[in-house]
Amino acid sequence: MAYYVYMLECRDGSLYTGIATDVSRRVKEHNESPRAAKYTRSRRPVKLLRKERFMSRGKALSREAAIKRLPRSAKLALIG
Repeated sequence: MAYYVYMLECRDGSLYTGIATDVSRRVKEHNESPRAAKYTRSRRPVKLLRKERFMSRGKALSREAAIKRLPRSAKLALIG
């Protein structure tokens, strides 16, 4: 099973990073569902900016943690 690390831009311009097996479903949840992360529920709508594919959950979690530690400028550089 593939795992994805994804980056979203929220309505207020902030960035959110998460992990999912189905990015389309997860972005829809962030925008419409009470299952959305608490952070994004108050910052809807969100827009997908980037996703990276990994073949193990552990590698995806490590990458997610690494991205979350980056300063905003480095996150924006990743997006291009």
